[in-house]
Amino acid sequence: MERPGWDQYFMEITRIVARRSTCLRRQVGALLVKDRNILASGYNGAPSGIAHCLDVGCLRERLSVQPGERHELCRGLHAEQNAIIQAAKHGTNINGSTLYCTTLPCGICTKMLINAGIMRIVYEEGYPDPLAGEMVDEAGIEVVKTACRPQGKTEEA
Repeated sequence: MERPGWDQYFMEITRIVARRSTCLRRQVGALLVKDRNILASGYNGAPSGIAHCLDVGCLRERLSVQPGERHELCRGLHAEQNAIIQAAKHGTNINGSTLYCTTLPCGICTKMLINAGIMRIVYEEGYPDPLAGEMVDEAGIEVVKTACRPQGKTEEA
């Protein structure tokens, strides 16, 4: 039996977190990890107590908003934002941590991650936001793209 490496282990958990998403367009999961301990998690969806897109439909679809554009035209928060908010709500210091995310963060999330002191980002899928990449490079954040594992497939033991 082969044990998964740390990045593989945390990315697998991130995929499970993404399954809680209430977004109709993209299910994203995020973990903030420091010293191999999970500090916070988040998935994309509407704020607590607000109707989910699953229930009321997708505003971005209705307005024909393209991925990577007009982030303010959405009922939901991004997974990375929810992870940062969860950490803040519980008084958890995330400075120096690693973000594991199923999708590369957008520009808005990237700015938040930089100011929160995230040192490393591990992700599976890209995101159409060149400015985010430029800011990550300028901030000196290490970025690691992992191999995507097709949904529904399990690794052989």
